[in-house]
Amino acid sequence: MKSISRKSFLRSSGVAMAALPFALPDLSSFPLDNFPQPYLNSDKTTISIFSKNLQWTNFNHMAALAAKMGFDGIDLTVRQGGHVSPENVLRDLPLAVKAIRDAGINVFTITTDIKRADDPHTRDILKTAAKLDITNYRMGWYNYNTAIAPMVNIDNIKKDLKALATVNEEYQIHGGYQNHHGRFGAPIWDLWLALKDLNPRWIGSQFDIRHATLDGAESWPVSVELIKDYIASIAIKDFYWKNTGKQWEAINAPLGEGMVDFKAYFKLLKKLNISRPISVHYEYPLGGAESGSTKLTIAEEVVIEKMKLDLSTLKSWLAV
Repeated sequence: MKSISRKSFLRSSGVAMAALPFALPDLSSFPLDNFPQPYLNSDKTTISIFSKNLQWTNFNHMAALAAKMGFDGIDLTVRQGGHVSPENVLRDLPLAVKAIRDAGINVFTITTDIKRADDPHTRDILKTAAKLDITNYRMGWYNYNTAIAPMVNIDNIKKDLKALATVNEEYQIHGGYQNHHGRFGAPIWDLWLALKDLNPRWIGSQFDIRHATLDGAESWPVSVELIKDYIASIAIKDFYWKNTGKQWEAINAPLGEGMVDFKAYFKLLKKLNISRPISVHYEYPLGGAESGSTKLTIAEEVVIEKMKLDLSTLKSWLAV
């Protein structure tokens, strides 16, 4: 029997494997410039107020208040119970955007319940937003199906994200997924696994440092580093843990009064050259404004002053 050297065996094995249809991918179908590139920076960091916290107002009142407080724009809710209902988006989104722009501010992001490309209102929302030169939207949340394994969940969600990315590219708009405590994406690594082969230009993350801190008080910097190329917008709010006697609860707080290390966070964003539209969320008690109530239980002036204080605090951090 003729002997064969290890070198010859490996050479001949490589030739044989190359002939198999499953052996190696055709790299010619993956041109280098098609590989994901980081989401592009904004020209400047804009600060918007989340319109959920102004739900007691109409379009004109909302726009006037946001401009008076000193915000650059409004993160407009285009979802059930929001300022614009999905079924009325063709009519109402242009009206809302006009009111906002007439007040001298803008719409840099909208917040939706979109989770799938074939959701009933997905195309109407994205088409209308694109026509109005809105380039970012926040998606709806996914929940884990506990009847199947976590990785199967991630694979299923990745399929939905891939389909959405295709539609987003069609309309030239970016979809960002907010990491939220208790849902898919909260630990960040699962969201990254679902996003890592998709184009950050069209699908990615709305990074929420409050929820990232809640789920990883000391590990959130790793989360930022992991997902950095996919961050297209930023949500800002604060909280602290409190022992209520029965259990520990996350209590929402004004900016700077909680446990989120905003100075370290913005220092890291600066180091990573991440400049994205910011949406400020007010979730501590504000007479119903925190929960999207259509009626306040405290004076509007009190709500406005507290909102302005948070905005001033945020601007002081960004100025460093």
